[in-house]
Amino acid sequence: MKISILLPYKEDYSKDYAGAVSIFINGVNKNSKFKSTTKIFGNTIYKNPLSNNYINIPFEKKFLQSSSKIYVKNFINLEKKRNSNIIEIHNRPTYLKYFKNINNKKFVFYFHNDPLSMNGSISIKDRLFILNFCDKIIFNSEWTKRRFFLGLSKFYENSEKVEVIYQSTNKTKVNINKKEKIITFVGKLNKSKGYDLFGKAILKILNEFKDWKAFVFGDEPREEIDFNHKNLKKLGYKSNEKVLNLLKKTSIAVACARWDEPFGRSSLEASSRGCAVIISNKGGLPETITDGIILNELSSNNVYKEIKNLILNKKKRIKIQTNSLKNFYLDHKYISKKIDTYRISFFEKIVNYKKKLKILHITNFNERHNGRLFYNTGRRINNGFIRLGHTVQTLSDRDVISRERKISDISGAKSLNYKFIEIIGNYKPNIVVLGHADLILNESLDEIKNFYPSIKFCQWFLDKMDDKLWLTNKKRFLKKIRHLDVNFCTTHPKDITLLNRKNIHFIPNPVDEAFENLNIFNKKLPKYDVFFALSHGVHRGTLKKGKKDNREFFLNKLIKESKEVRFNFFGINYKQPVWADEFKKELANSKMALNLSQGDPLKFYSSDRIAQLVGNGILTFVDINTELNKLFNNNEIVFYKNINDLSKKIIFYKDNIKVRNKIAKRGMEKYHKYMNSKIVSEFIINKTLGIYPNKKFFWENK
Repeated sequence: MKISILLPYKEDYSKDYAGAVSIFINGVNKNSKFKSTTKIFGNTIYKNPLSNNYINIPFEKKFLQSSSKIYVKNFINLEKKRNSNIIEIHNRPTYLKYFKNINNKKFVFYFHNDPLSMNGSISIKDRLFILNFCDKIIFNSEWTKRRFFLGLSKFYENSEKVEVIYQSTNKTKVNINKKEKIITFVGKLNKSKGYDLFGKAILKILNEFKDWKAFVFGDEPREEIDFNHKNLKKLGYKSNEKVLNLLKKTSIAVACARWDEPFGRSSLEASSRGCAVIISNKGGLPETITDGIILNELSSNNVYKEIKNLILNKKKRIKIQTNSLKNFYLDHKYISKKIDTYRISFFEKIVNYKKKLKILHITNFNERHNGRLFYNTGRRINNGFIRLGHTVQTLSDRDVISRERKISDISGAKSLNYKFIEIIGNYKPNIVVLGHADLILNESLDEIKNFYPSIKFCQWFLDKMDDKLWLTNKKRFLKKIRHLDVNFCTTHPKDITLLNRKNIHFIPNPVDEAFENLNIFNKKLPKYDVFFALSHGVHRGTLKKGKKDNREFFLNKLIKESKEVRFNFFGINYKQPVWADEFKKELANSKMALNLSQGDPLKFYSSDRIAQLVGNGILTFVDINTELNKLFNNNEIVFYKNINDLSKKIIFYKDNIKVRNKIAKRGMEKYHKYMNSKIVSEFIINKTLGIYPNKKFFWENK
């Protein structure tokens, strides 16, 4: 893996005048797995680079030309020869636009400053470009990250592209008992850094405590703030190594910035050397220490009071020093590992299966039908996910569409997809499961995959599919297939003409212990012999005038051929369909039931009616051409060849109570044992995540 790191123009990667970014990059690179294949590019006039893997970019200013453009284009020319896998760009968002036409590389951008103060990331448009262009965006503090996402949705803020990786320093042993009476200030000597506040406070301290000394590291050619005292040593700019060595001896370190410091390297390094650190509550400064004093009200007097308190209260000072050292964790080794982890993730699939998942289940939960369609397969599968111990967020797509339709969004699809994306940002599921969610757009799926690449997507589809009458259903099923990881259907894939069946699996209509619980084989003296319920569409609820269903001819012929049989049929001959508890009541009032689906039989296909019938323990008749006899035997379901065969078997079983009830009981027991909602849901999860490939489910390979 080749990595190229591009420093900001004017960021000195030298031992003579290294900036905070250079010190950080040099430190983590020494601990990286990829240090031998990493090159650091920058521009400096100094001849003493921090490491041997530094390459100075040739640079010459040209009249009326952007220095940044020249700098980046010179880097790109060098990069063409090197051909890196990853390009990491630090702290200059304006550089990114020059890389737009470069392909086959991963781009990482590091923010070390307030994004809203930097050209190229001030506007929302700029920030959206960065989010879409970069494969990873690293912030040096939570504060910096919050600033970047002002005005943007949680969908972007919680993206897997986004990560906070703090700056770091090397870890070393420090003897707290050998600390000297030294107070330090490290940074630019200006008002933004609060040097004027420190200076006023430190003069009072040094006059009051004559055995204490103060050391100041830093300079500021643009702003002159000067304080003098015999015990105040102004050392100017010194190498990072010399600063760290003095911090090992320092007892108290002060970082009292006025401005919102994005992170604050000086307080980080002071904490790593066991100093009692005093910081202002500005920007990302509070994130640099685990233990210390945070000034909520910033003034020279408050700085003075806190320093004095630490001098007088030795026990408190030593406690803070000890805890700072003990709790310090932002060392180069730890941070380098975090950086290498995201680098590896670009090219290697990292499987991190959690036993307890977060699932977003999008299907029609029929809220608007007020319980009429409560007993549906979406709820059965949902119950299965929950019984497996997973957390499930539901989104009822048809209900959202019904509520949100307006002139500017006739179908309601815009509102639905907006809601979908917002849920992803807030909930961050491991798996998104779609069930007949036709108005979830492929564009939404692709956008989510871009920002949340670890999320897995699947769909289940219950409607009948073939190349004749049900071609529309097949098109609905195939519409999303290339945008999903796995697909599930109740029509066996062998009976669907498909280019690729690799990621398509059959699932049976599941039964659910909370729904299918009638145990009809135990009922005494049912009123009717055979139950069947037909409808002209579940959402319609009532029969449609003038509409004919081929099953009506079959059913009426069956009635004529079986005059001694009491049929309990709904949805034909002007008798309205039954739903919910009325359906269950009429079912329980019958000895037997007919499972009959529209059109020609296809392998294993049935509507979810079969789960409601067999699962409730009623003897059920099924067309043998469905091949369901490969899942159930003749002692569990009664299979018929044609209408005459069915009529004879109905007449036989209506009076043979013991035989009928034994078959019904065995069929129910098998269904609940092998094809219940928990098992079907487990199958969906296993296939979607690609886990437990050797585990075979009852219906596989049948």
